[in-house]
Amino acid sequence: MMRKTIFLLAVAILGWGAGQPLASSVKQSNSVTAKEYRQTPPPIGYVAYCARNPVDCRAEETVVRPLDLTAERWALLIKVNSAVNAAIAPINDQDLYGEPEYWTVATDAGDCEDILLLKRRILHASGFPMQSLRITVVLDETGAGHAVLTVTTSQGDYVLDNRRNDIRLWGDTGYKFLKRQSARDPNLWVSLVKDEAVARRSIQVGSDR
Repeated sequence: MMRKTIFLLAVAILGWGAGQPLASSVKQSNSVTAKEYRQTPPPIGYVAYCARNPVDCRAEETVVRPLDLTAERWALLIKVNSAVNAAIAPINDQDLYGEPEYWTVATDAGDCEDILLLKRRILHASGFPMQSLRITVVLDETGAGHAVLTVTTSQGDYVLDNRRNDIRLWGDTGYKFLKRQSARDPNLWVSLVKDEAVARRSIQVGSDR
């Protein structure tokens, strides 16, 4: 049932807006790419998710060059981000699963990491390399843990967020970026802050919507 729901949502997204004009340009910023530091532990919720879904956490055999963000790909990112945000009701893990942190691909409801996992699955099925679809842990404007999907491209690092439909460069989100998946291996995570103690903090993102 879950696979059917995701398939139907993907079909709706890819068909949504057919015939609409594609974006002719992509917003740029002075700091387009996040700086990566040393390796750091992955979120515990991600580790448990991979234990249940090892296929979703396999490293790709071929290392691809930075993704060229064409107008067609930019339009698809906008479609996927907006459609998934509209389709998935935001609810935290405690209320939905009775656990403070449980990562899974959202079907009709979920929190930040469940929603980004659905976006990642749809985009990967649409031809985006998994190496360019990087799960990222941040602190929001209030200092609370939050997870977003970073799409790394040759034009910069763009963020798909369940809290907004517009797609922004990572430096324009207002978040403090802590860690994300490595391009080499999705099971290796790298810190995005110099202070390793900050990057290694146990950030609970499952309580966030």
